[in-house]
Amino acid sequence: MLNKVLLIGHLVKDPEMRYTPSGVPVTTFRIAVNRPKNSKGERSADFIDIVAWRRLAEICGDYLKKGRLVAVEGRLRTRVYQTPDGQKRKVVEVEAINVHFLGKKEENNEPTSVEEPIEDVTSIEIESEEEILNELLEESEEEEE
Repeated sequence: MLNKVLLIGHLVKDPEMRYTPSGVPVTTFRIAVNRPKNSKGERSADFIDIVAWRRLAEICGDYLKKGRLVAVEGRLRTRVYQTPDGQKRKVVEVEAINVHFLGKKEENNEPTSVEEPIEDVTSIEIESEEEILNELLEESEEEEE
């Protein structure tokens, strides 16, 4: 079975980092992913929740800020929880495996990706999000071989 998600979007707000009771870092954030223009020429976006764990969570919590463009590689997951008033809720989110920081670097020495060795994706001249997705897909297929 294949469960792979690749998204590019801007952070809607600053990420929230916390720790599980056993001390494992977890960071959540939401990205806005643009949809193609509709027949009237208007754009809309999907808002996707992302969850990062352990070292990736720490890096995302330390370096990501509202508005930052990121490429997220991960897997789709669903979970069910119960609210304090007893209602069951179902959540669909992306569990991040890798996050590439795109766009211009900030003044601090932030990483461009969690994986080592990293390629400086901010120095690659890319004209569209589609080209970024194609490059990431090619890299991912090469890793699987």
